[in-house]
Amino acid sequence: MDIRKTLLWVVFSVSGIMLFNNYQISNGQNPLPLFAPPQATNPNSPKQESANTNISSVPQVIDQKAKVIDAPINSVETTQDTPSKTLVLKNDLLEIEISNKGGTITHSILKKHTENKQPVVLFNTEKQTTYLARSGLTAVGLELPNHNDIFLDKVIQKDQQVVFSATKNGVTLEKKYTLEPNSYVIKVENKITNQTANPISPYLYAELVKDSNIVVESQFYSTFTGPAIYTDKQKYKEVDFNDIEKKKYKLPEPQEAGESGWIAMVQHYFATAWIPNPESSREVYFDKLDKNLYRVGVKSAIAPIAPGASFSQKSKLFVGPEEDELLHQVAPGFDLIKDYGYLTIIAKPLFWVMMQIHQVVQNWGWAIIILTIFIKIIFFPLSAASYKSMARMKEVQPRLVQMKEQYKNEPQKLNQAMMTMYKQEKINPLGGCLPVLIQIPVFISLYWVLLLSVEMRGAPWLGWIHDLSKPDTLLSDLVGLSIPIGILPIIMAVSMYIQTKLNPTPPDPIQAKVMLYMPLAFSLMFFFFPSGLVLYYIVNNVLSIGQQWQINKMFGVKNS
Repeated sequence: MDIRKTLLWVVFSVSGIMLFNNYQISNGQNPLPLFAPPQATNPNSPKQESANTNISSVPQVIDQKAKVIDAPINSVETTQDTPSKTLVLKNDLLEIEISNKGGTITHSILKKHTENKQPVVLFNTEKQTTYLARSGLTAVGLELPNHNDIFLDKVIQKDQQVVFSATKNGVTLEKKYTLEPNSYVIKVENKITNQTANPISPYLYAELVKDSNIVVESQFYSTFTGPAIYTDKQKYKEVDFNDIEKKKYKLPEPQEAGESGWIAMVQHYFATAWIPNPESSREVYFDKLDKNLYRVGVKSAIAPIAPGASFSQKSKLFVGPEEDELLHQVAPGFDLIKDYGYLTIIAKPLFWVMMQIHQVVQNWGWAIIILTIFIKIIFFPLSAASYKSMARMKEVQPRLVQMKEQYKNEPQKLNQAMMTMYKQEKINPLGGCLPVLIQIPVFISLYWVLLLSVEMRGAPWLGWIHDLSKPDTLLSDLVGLSIPIGILPIIMAVSMYIQTKLNPTPPDPIQAKVMLYMPLAFSLMFFFFPSGLVLYYIVNNVLSIGQQWQINKMFGVKNS
């Protein structure tokens, strides 16, 4: 009993601290030190100038071991007088801007996804942000066209295609970008022409460069932001910005020709990724370029190119949302970007079932409700066993109170008397816990499914719920409060209170009060949760209340 009391006080105290921390953030204050993200930066603070203005001058040539050479790339084309030019590719889903400085993608807009009524931007070099996709050539002892050079020889735009070209030391690199209609994938073709008198063996690299700024969506839940890689041998792996800075990461083994793999930058709901051609052997690399600036890249080995000969290699660049059906089409293992962690084996089937329901009802809110009902039906026998145990515990509750009063100064005798009563009444005190523990992985999996699914983003349910990925703010909008206050969390609190009243009252008065106020604490936390998650918990609670009520009635236990 003492352990349970301690745990309840811990949960109650932590809930209070988290609530106060979120109140601080909602009112423009800094988060408490305990909750401050290790790498998040204040968007209003001045960013290091070198991260933006000197990005192209950071040493970035890679040798055959995929390490950074500490010497700047010098190019006769890169001068202050060289004109720069930006070309645009766009379709109904995506718009990207490509600079002729290195043929680097510097800006991207996702037209079908909005944030604060503005299209979502991924690649960007504005407003103290650095997020780029770039590529180039490198070779041992020979400087070749790379992302620091101005591509002047050929800048062509035709329909949905852009072609850049640059020559350095007798080697020409031509980059062709193609964006097809209704696609988040940019097809990239690199053509290398050797105009020297000797064979060359270059490396073609592609990398994603990003600052470590992380948007803190809520202190009650968090999702990963940073680099991710996939190889056939080591599968999916996320690498934290902190680990790159401290060099605590482990590089994957070099990939042989024929093995699939890719590199990515992931964040909540969206991702960018280079998917190189699997026909060449490859190596992955990470690096910290500057303060608050990191990169992940992949380097492909090119077979020797004879004098006067050319070689072309194709790759893909994904810039888009983490939609389940879309991810499966991009590359092997690419669906793992929507990372459910250790519960993937449960979460993926749950999302698949919800997708099938959505195809019928055409509403994600109703899909959540129907899926929750299905899960409740499947676990009905386990839930029934748990509720029967709780009903029996409530039945003997008066005797437990009497024992506590009788042996209030003799804890050992109290425990003995309680065990004797449990044995006589054939009650297992853990009978109400074990069935619940078995169900926990499923409910946690569903939590992550609802939290990570971009399909919920901007999806309405009914009435005032216009976005299941956002908190319900109906009441706060009506009175002009900055803290989100909505109807769903209040319904959630009422359902939790009713559940508490249906369960056995703890014999300890303090513990009983904690249990009574627990719904209030949790409902305050749920004010900051996405509406879809709150809706799921409400449905689950309502079904549990009905089941517990019926079982209490079967055992003749008064429903208070």
